[in-house]
Amino acid sequence: MKFKILLAGAAAFSLVVAAPAQSPAPTFSADSFRAHVTHLADDRLGGREAGTAGYDLGARYVAEQFQALGLRPAMADGAWLQPVGFLRYRVTGTPRLSVGRRDYRLSDTVSFRPTPEASVRLEAPAVFAGFGLDAPEYGANDFEGLDVRGKIVVVFAGLSPNASRDIPSDVAAHLFQTRRAMAARRGAIGVIEISTRPVTPRSSTAAAQAAAARPGATWAQANGEGYSDAPGLRFHATVDVATAQAMFPVASDRLTGALRAATAGASPRGFDLGQTVAVAQDNAVERFTSPNVLAVIPGTDPALASEYVLLMAHLDGLGTRAPRDGDAPDEDRIRNGAMDNATGVATLIEVARAMTREGNRSRRPILLAAVTAEEIGLLGASYLARNVPVDGRVISVVNLDMPILTYDFQDVTAFGAEHSTMGPIVARAAERMGVAVSPDPLPQQSLFVRSDHYRFVQAGVPSVFLMTGFANGGRERFQGFLDTEYHSPRDDLSLPFNWQAGARFAQLNYLIAREIADGPEAPRWYADSYFGKTLGGNQPRAARPAG
Repeated sequence: MKFKILLAGAAAFSLVVAAPAQSPAPTFSADSFRAHVTHLADDRLGGREAGTAGYDLGARYVAEQFQALGLRPAMADGAWLQPVGFLRYRVTGTPRLSVGRRDYRLSDTVSFRPTPEASVRLEAPAVFAGFGLDAPEYGANDFEGLDVRGKIVVVFAGLSPNASRDIPSDVAAHLFQTRRAMAARRGAIGVIEISTRPVTPRSSTAAAQAAAARPGATWAQANGEGYSDAPGLRFHATVDVATAQAMFPVASDRLTGALRAATAGASPRGFDLGQTVAVAQDNAVERFTSPNVLAVIPGTDPALASEYVLLMAHLDGLGTRAPRDGDAPDEDRIRNGAMDNATGVATLIEVARAMTREGNRSRRPILLAAVTAEEIGLLGASYLARNVPVDGRVISVVNLDMPILTYDFQDVTAFGAEHSTMGPIVARAAERMGVAVSPDPLPQQSLFVRSDHYRFVQAGVPSVFLMTGFANGGRERFQGFLDTEYHSPRDDLSLPFNWQAGARFAQLNYLIAREIADGPEAPRWYADSYFGKTLGGNQPRAARPAG
C-alpha cells in the first residue's frame, strides 16, 4: 500500500442494517493464518520484490495453496500464473528543455520524469492550462477555449486551493492522478508543471537528481510497448516559478497574474505562451517479468456463471534495500512485508478455503488474484483489469491490503463503500460479527485511490477494501506501524501479531464476498457517485438509501 504518513482521528460509529437470514459462517483458524504469513515473510523470500526469485517463491506457494484447496487455474492453458512483462526505466545523460537560445537542464529548479521511450526528441508550442483539470462537474474546465493538439501543456502543480476545498478528497486525488490522461485526451504531447513550492538550492538539487535517478515502471503491451493511461504524452518535466517566467518571457506577467488568481482561489484561464519548447531526454529501459497468481472457484448458478466476484491481494513487497553508510556488518536489510502484504495474501487464501468447503459454494464464481507490482504503481492489478482471463466480467472487487493486526480490532473502515451498494453489504457483514463500521479517519490520504482495486474502479467496477479501525487502541497501533515499521526491514515476524485478529479479518471479508456472490443482483454504483457517473459507463445505477 502507498501511504503518506499523516493521520487524523475520527470516532467510530456502528451502521446497523437489517441482515438477511444466512447460514452460519465457517470458522477461521488463527494458526492457518499465521502459517501463511510466516511462510511469505520468511527471509528466504527476500522481501518478495516483483521480478525476483523471492517473489517467484511466494507465487509458487500461493499456487500450491490454491491447488491443494481444489481450485481451478484461471488461465486458459491450465496455468496458475498469469505472466506479466514489465518495463523499468530511468533518466540518463543530461536531459534538457530548450526555449529560444537558452537551455534548462537538470538542476535545483528543473526535474525530469523518466519515460519508457529510450530517446525523446521533440519541439512544440507551449500552452498554459491552469491546473490542467478537465472536470466541469466541479467547475474546473482548464482546457476551455484551448487547442492543445500537438502542443506542450504548462500547468501549475497540485490542485487549486478552490478545488481542494470543494472536491471530496478521493475525487481530488483521482483527478490529480489522471491529469496527464486529461491532457493526452486533448492531444497534448508533453507536460511541464510549475511547482509553486519555495526552492532551497542545496536540498532541492539533490531532490531533483534523486527524482531523475528514481525509476518508473509500467507493464508491456502485446506489441512490447509500455502501457500508458496517457498515450501520446511523451515527456513530463517540473520547473519552479522563476524558471517558468524566464522560460516564457513573453507571458511572464500573465503567469504571475495566473498564479496570483489561483492563490486567491480563482481558476486561471489558459492562454498561448508564445514560445516553442524543444525537449531532449534519454532513458535507460530494462525489461523483466513477474506473474499474477490466479484461480477460480466456479459458482453453482449457471445463469450467473459470467459474473465474477474478484478477491485480490498484492503479493509483492519492496525486497531488500541497498546498503547504506553506517550499516552494521550484520544489518537486516530485508523488507519482509509481513503486514504489507503477507496478511492480505493470508486473508485471500483463508477466504478461498472457506469458499471451497463441502456444500459451501456460492452462486457466482469467485476469481482469486495474488497480484504483482503493487509497490511500483498498482501495475499487476492494472494489467489484470485489462486482461481478465475468464469468460465473463468482474462485477465487483474486494481488495485485501495491509490490515494492521497487532490488536483486537473492534471497528473497520470500508474505503469505497459510500460509492456503491457494496456499502450495505459491508455493514451487514460487520454487524453479524459485532464490528462497527467507522467513517474514514484518514480522508487526507485518499486511500480509495491508493491500492490495487483502484485500477478496477478506473475500469468502472464497484470496489471496496477494508482497513482495521482506530477503536480499542487501533489509532496508536496504526500510527506506530507507519512511524517505525512501514516499508522497512522492521515489517517482519517480530511484530506483536494478534493472529486471532487475522482470522477475524478473514471471516469478515468472507462474509462480504459471500453476500456479493449470492446476491440477487450485481453491485451497482450509486447514481450520485462521481466514480459511477464518470467511469461506470452504461451500467445500471442505484438510488442511495435514505438516511
